[in-house]
Amino acid sequence: MLELSKQILQKVSFDRLLFKKELKKSLNWVKPHERLDLKAWCLITFGVIYKDLILEVFESTNLSASF
Repeated sequence: MLELSKQILQKVSFDRLLFKKELKKSLNWVKPHERLDLKAWCLITFGVIYKDLILEVFESTNLSASF
């Protein structure tokens, strides 16, 4: 699912809101041990454009997972 998530994110990267929506869905699809890989890939690939959004999505997911 990690590779599929990467493909989808590349295809929707033209739109900030769509990218955020698909990133959230991707975090539900990938296995827990793949999340760090996805985060690193997102920051390397889209960090120039969406760094704040990527960090926000990953932080909100980590907070909700801890409760």
